[in-house]
Amino acid sequence: MTENLRQEQDRTLASDRMRAGIPARVLFATMDRLYGREASLPKFRVLEVVARVPYFAWEHVGYVAITHTHQRPRLARDIHDEVKTVRAQQDNEFFHLLILEELLQRRDTPLSGFRDRVLPQVIAAVYYYVSWLLYVVRPRWSHELNAQFEDHAEHEYMRYVADHPELDEEPWVSEFRDDYGHHSTVGDLLRQIALDERHHKDASLARLDTARFGSAGGSAD
Repeated sequence: MTENLRQEQDRTLASDRMRAGIPARVLFATMDRLYGREASLPKFRVLEVVARVPYFAWEHVGYVAITHTHQRPRLARDIHDEVKTVRAQQDNEFFHLLILEELLQRRDTPLSGFRDRVLPQVIAAVYYYVSWLLYVVRPRWSHELNAQFEDHAEHEYMRYVADHPELDEEPWVSEFRDDYGHHSTVGDLLRQIALDERHHKDASLARLDTARFGSAGGSAD
């Protein structure tokens, strides 16, 4: 597993980053201003607070769309299947957050109540409404934004591991191993998280022209 993950790290670092649109650039600049330009575990924790938000927004829109399309059972079923997919991605991001929180606690990393607890929730709330609005207007735009965010996360995680070889000497001990996977070191753990972000990016790119219930969901409220 270690060798495979190292190959995925090399693949990521050899690839170009996606060109970010204006919403993504604003988000990245805000996080850099508040948490520094350099990657760090506390900054990754904030990233994971924000990362699950688009999936939650899409799930909400999807369930509203089902309410309006249940008279067309086949379409409603297709929407429900897509909702299940984005819910699984949301749950994956949730475990990323739990794992990073646990890592920081085990390291006794000090966190600020306002900067590290309150501000991430504010950023996530704004990002939720941006993702929701884009999805209601045109689902493709919301998926593009998410793909740019996930691409950024993938590269940041892989670069961080490459810059900190000591992580490959640090065993990963966690109560979430049975839920997330058994990785021997923190280095491999972070590589796997980065790979998850790539999979989420690829899923959003694959849905650019297939997501089709934004306007149906938007009429529900």
